[in-house]
Amino acid sequence: MPVLRKFIIGIALGALCTAVAAQEPGDTTKPVLHGKHWVAITGKPLGASAGAIAFARGGNAVDAACAMLAAVATMWDTLGWGGETQALIHDPRSGEVVAINALGAAPSGATPEFFRSRGMRQPPEYGPLAAVTPGTPGGLMVMLAEFGTMSLAEVLAPAIEMADGYPMEQSRAESIEQDKSLLASWEASRRVFLPHFDEDRPFRWSAPLPGEVFRQPELLATLNKLVDAEREALEAGKSREEAIMAAYDRFYRGDIARDLVAGAQAEGGLFQMSDLDRWQVYIEEPVTTRYRDIDVYKLTHWVQGPVMLQMLNILEDVDLERMGYNSADYMHALYQAMNLAFADRDFYYGDPYFPPEEPIAGLLSKEYAQQRLAEIDWERNDPAVRPGNPYPFQGESNPWAELLEEWRPRILNRNRAEVIDAPGRMTHDEAFLAGTTSIQAADENGWVVSITPSGGWIPAFIAGTTGIGLSQRMQSFGIDESHNPFNVVEPGKRPRATLSPGMALRDGQPYLSFAVQGGDSQDQNLLQFFLNVVEFDMNVQQAVEAANINSYQMHSSFGTQRTEPGRLVVRADTPFRVMRELGRMGYEVETWEKTSGPITAIHFDRQHGTMWGGASDFGDDYGIAW
Repeated sequence: MPVLRKFIIGIALGALCTAVAAQEPGDTTKPVLHGKHWVAITGKPLGASAGAIAFARGGNAVDAACAMLAAVATMWDTLGWGGETQALIHDPRSGEVVAINALGAAPSGATPEFFRSRGMRQPPEYGPLAAVTPGTPGGLMVMLAEFGTMSLAEVLAPAIEMADGYPMEQSRAESIEQDKSLLASWEASRRVFLPHFDEDRPFRWSAPLPGEVFRQPELLATLNKLVDAEREALEAGKSREEAIMAAYDRFYRGDIARDLVAGAQAEGGLFQMSDLDRWQVYIEEPVTTRYRDIDVYKLTHWVQGPVMLQMLNILEDVDLERMGYNSADYMHALYQAMNLAFADRDFYYGDPYFPPEEPIAGLLSKEYAQQRLAEIDWERNDPAVRPGNPYPFQGESNPWAELLEEWRPRILNRNRAEVIDAPGRMTHDEAFLAGTTSIQAADENGWVVSITPSGGWIPAFIAGTTGIGLSQRMQSFGIDESHNPFNVVEPGKRPRATLSPGMALRDGQPYLSFAVQGGDSQDQNLLQFFLNVVEFDMNVQQAVEAANINSYQMHSSFGTQRTEPGRLVVRADTPFRVMRELGRMGYEVETWEKTSGPITAIHFDRQHGTMWGGASDFGDDYGIAW
């Protein structure tokens, strides 16, 4: 039972005073990055090098972030060029944080009736029918035009060189080989990903070999077409911004779009030229909450970002520090806050540009958080936690009261019968950790960028001769309003995604920028990273490497969209006494060697005017600072 800062629930204070932390922060695997002028971090060393090149050539943090985005999309770092991009940008000119919404939308004909007619309970995980409109090209070009300083040609130069050929990583080669049977079923994907494919010798290695120069001539041609469109516009007297948008038009309305649409249709996809023409990037106002004296910013409810703000609101008055880092009580408090916030996500989040209107004001109100806090059982896990009712906290009655009353969790079959061993099919664990890389960039002038791009991950369906691997985000829609009336598939609508960059300001100045890979685990890991810094005084590298917990009690945003109540993953060095206490509380505890998630982050040291960069040891994330 926790101690509260403003009030006390219960009387079990003494037990908390003697709680022992599971793992104390100490030495880190990777060193802290220290930068005076700039910091660039992303999921791969080559990607971080692209950001460093942009900075070295005089670009700002937006230019560097766009260069890293182009590079990691080209090397298929759990995303491709046809995926989606979402970002938070601190603009030092205004002192404001702005949000970039470049999530793709469902194409024409993507309706519940369409998928039901094909015997589907939700849109598929892979292939042309899983695709939403490409978002990353548009997101990159709009960010660059609005907030950058460099030309598209300068920003794309590293990616263009990589498309012409770069040494294939062993991990990527193995993932391609693992999914070769599905990739081979699509002509363009087979052509790009399987240079050694021999249908008469199906067991022969088909993917590029580790260290082999991987060439993508079709993607190279597409990227050069964008640069050509920009160059022609500049020669015609257009401004830098107008020239970049000329490249945008060529991608979404010109010959690239025609090739992409034809390629998708040839394999049974639903895209029309009008789908790409109507799609647009939105520059938005993010949502925010204050935790102590820190203003935390997230993208709004077209992704899961507000769940972190909801969790912070719920935990704000709980004395987490006194519980002790990763004590059983601390883990229980976090898990229960996650239960409540993610249950709300599962029912209330969706595309804000389509009716019905989501109750985001109520969901983020401090009073609603107090009500949800009062629902926590501090002795045991609640496996049947339900979405709450935020409408009264924004002065309205709930129009979905009947659906809410009938709502039940979709529990994964315990014998894992729903996990199908088929080509390209993700296990439930893989789905929770699916997709995404992360990008952090900051410079001495106050530009800060946090991005979690995703979609078009391997196995990717490549459309036509574009070299563009399309997103698989359609699977995050539902086709039945009973589970979430705000996220039912509809042409032109964006699915509620997991992608969730974060940023925090203190006294109106950048304090933290952070993001992580990992599907439904993202805001779980980011919550713990934030608390590691704020509550437990870890430096940024300690905070990104520290032991986290992971819950599977929320519904997966992928595949079968099921939940596993009470399943709790902890790091392998968690003391046995802590795991035993968690078992007593009703958890099914399992251990992993690493649980931090591949978090990337920047901390701004106002005392010294410098930046501290961190990249977790969970994956290949890497940074460069100067």
